[in-house]
Amino acid sequence: MGENAHSFVRLTGEDQVESTSIGISNPWARSAGLLILGAAMLVFVGLSIVLGATKISVQQAYDSIVQYDSTSNEQIIARTTRVPRALIAAAIGASLAIAGAIMQAITRNPLGDPTILGINSGATLSVVTAITVFGIGSMNVLVWISFLGAALGAMSVFALGSLGRDGLSPMRIVLAGAAMTALFGSFTQGLLVMNENGLNDVLFWLTGSIAGRSLESLSSVLPYLAVSWIAALIICRHLNVLAMGEDTAKGLGQKTIAVKIIGSIIIVLLAGSSVAVAGPIGFIGIVVPQISRLFAGMDYRWLIPYSALSGALLLLAADIMARYIIMPQELPVGVMTAVIGTPVFIFIARKGLNK
Repeated sequence: MGENAHSFVRLTGEDQVESTSIGISNPWARSAGLLILGAAMLVFVGLSIVLGATKISVQQAYDSIVQYDSTSNEQIIARTTRVPRALIAAAIGASLAIAGAIMQAITRNPLGDPTILGINSGATLSVVTAITVFGIGSMNVLVWISFLGAALGAMSVFALGSLGRDGLSPMRIVLAGAAMTALFGSFTQGLLVMNENGLNDVLFWLTGSIAGRSLESLSSVLPYLAVSWIAALIICRHLNVLAMGEDTAKGLGQKTIAVKIIGSIIIVLLAGSSVAVAGPIGFIGIVVPQISRLFAGMDYRWLIPYSALSGALLLLAADIMARYIIMPQELPVGVMTAVIGTPVFIFIARKGLNK
């Protein structure tokens, strides 16, 4: 992007964004909001460790980390099950929320989300194929297969949505995403019908779950997530310019194609990593950015951090609730996020159609 574009963002970009948003305009208030969200996330990480079918005290949870006693059943559960689960929920929730925020920016579509636009379903199909057909169980291999599936889903949706004289539009993207999600879902179900033994291996994972995941699962994807988080923060300024409209962004010297490609790569890395670890968890990418805009406005320099912390907080809360619905059994966390996200999705869709 040219220097003129950078100067425009510094001088007028934030004012323009804030004047048209309902978010908090005071930077000190926004910073305080981030601190509150961060503190709340840490509290819910702690709650995720101590709450569940097996009660674990705060002292036992603390000792499981700093003074581990392998003879204590509570400390074993806390260290080997609850702590990895809490960290995975926070990382995946943040990643899906960031992916949704970036997708909504580059598609200019409030319904932009890896689940709705076929990215998660493409990653799911590729992982299920690898597990049931080829018997692949290595997380390091499944991560790359998930990346390829997510990329295939994204390219398929954008290619299908670009057909015709009118080109790509928000409505075309949603329709193409729905079509490809249905197609990939049918292929996935067909594979499972033909391979009943593989069904048991992936059934709980298909509904979106972080139960039973180990720290090794997170460590396999953490480098990709970390790079994507940093890259998302770096392109925030460019997303602000892109949000002014593609013609305006080009007039300011922005290479919009490059910004969209980089944004798409970040989305694929975040969604692919999340699906590889936890399966297709839906609606985080729609709900969280919409709620975060109420506080951060349309400035992506604030919206991305707000979405990350809010996404982590939401998935942690959903996972805790999933433990109590049918205790002593648990619901997959993907069911809880669907229950939370579906009404929001319907509201956003109706609001968009009525414009």
